[in-house]
Amino acid sequence: MPVPPVSSVPSATGIDSASAEDPASPDAPVPPQLAVLVARLRAAGCVFAEDEARLILATARTPDEATAMAVRRASGPPLEHVLGWAGFLGLRIAVGPGVFVPRRRTEFLASSAVALASRRLPAPPVVVDLCCGSGAVGAAVLTAVPGAALVVSDIDPTAVRCARRNVEPLGGRVLTGDLFDALPTALRGRVDVLIANVPYVPSNEVALLPGEARDHEPLVALDGGADGLDVLRRVAVGAPHWLGPGGVLLVETSETQAPHAVAAFRRAGLGAQVRVCDETQATVVLGTRSAGAGRPIG
Repeated sequence: MPVPPVSSVPSATGIDSASAEDPASPDAPVPPQLAVLVARLRAAGCVFAEDEARLILATARTPDEATAMAVRRASGPPLEHVLGWAGFLGLRIAVGPGVFVPRRRTEFLASSAVALASRRLPAPPVVVDLCCGSGAVGAAVLTAVPGAALVVSDIDPTAVRCARRNVEPLGGRVLTGDLFDALPTALRGRVDVLIANVPYVPSNEVALLPGEARDHEPLVALDGGADGLDVLRRVAVGAPHWLGPGGVLLVETSETQAPHAVAAFRRAGLGAQVRVCDETQATVVLGTRSAGAGRPIG
């Protein structure tokens, strides 16, 4: 599967950060409500029932709210939608119903973008994040590179509302629109780092995704067309018009799709390379506009 299943625990670092907040010893007595929540979640098929129950208890404001959250989780939505947040590179990213949950593997895309943006300092790097979803990648970039001039965008109004909660308090700008159509023309030829976490599940494989993703996340964030690369190709074609000399495009994809993504980047006139994170099985394709390149025609 190009996109991994939504985990039965927060997809990124939520479990680790929550454990730090709730340092319960494995030998400590199990609180009665925890036992009840674990039993309910386990009966619903949640593999990591105890971890999920502890996160629910740590997030809920009252016992009744914790019970309601467990009931909702047992009905099928991702845990992150129930909690209202997802862990991502040590951050708590606000998420909600109808919003794509940031995956742990996408931390590699964000970390790669941070490294590239940092190289531009002390001049403020111009960073754009297309298909931003919750804004997790943009928030991670601004947290690590606070001087960055960040613009994020998404075609889905629900995602945009969520991204505003995560990005605007950090100083980023959030826009609505279809890929480059959302961007102000003043950014043409000036972008240092262009991030695009495009959908890349082939259309005929969407039905095979776990119900948490298939039934509760927006199709526009999952379906990448017949071979999963429709949106990626559009981004590759448009990128040279927006990247500055030496600017870099970063796109997450699958290992099997990476050679085709590289070919699309090269057809668009970008130098291309593939980077892989073995720990999270993440694949990122980088496309670089030559430092000596003139402005693209068209």
